[in-house]
Amino acid sequence: MKSLKSAGIISAAALSALALASCSAGQITQTSSQVAAVNGASADSEDGTVAVRDVTVVVDEEGDAALKFTAINQDPSMTEHTLDSVEVDGAAVEMDSATLGRDCVLVGDSAEGLDSMPQAENTGCIEYTETSLPNDDFAIGGNLPVVFSFDTGEVEVTATIAAPQQTPGTFVRDSVPEAH
Repeated sequence: MKSLKSAGIISAAALSALALASCSAGQITQTSSQVAAVNGASADSEDGTVAVRDVTVVVDEEGDAALKFTAINQDPSMTEHTLDSVEVDGAAVEMDSATLGRDCVLVGDSAEGLDSMPQAENTGCIEYTETSLPNDDFAIGGNLPVVFSFDTGEVEVTATIAAPQQTPGTFVRDSVPEAH
């Protein structure tokens, strides 16, 4: 009788462990399909002819906002495409429209971001454009919808709001708090 009672307890414990372990198995979670925003958001046009990469809304210490992105013409038919406009949460991004030849790239960022960015010279087809947009109390760490309007249609992404990257070696943290 004692071994039957022990077997019952062991069986119940095993079934409980199995039931608890399978509670979350196969569940669809909100984060299962999200990519970390470390390098910005990415998307391709519906037909795959143009792509946007590293899409991030950048807000500097003065509160000025800009859109950082890379747009790529990857059309196999060798067709030029035009980036007509960009909107962040419904607000127009100030920038020059650009025509992208096949395998050409357009890099957008704030004036400061472009100044600190290493730029390719005599290498392929890369253009740079300064961007800015009104800061409607953007909170760093938040997300905003961004719509790129190309001649082939719209590309929509959700971009993270971030501070500009610090230049290596220029930011020093105090290791000991100051006495007051």
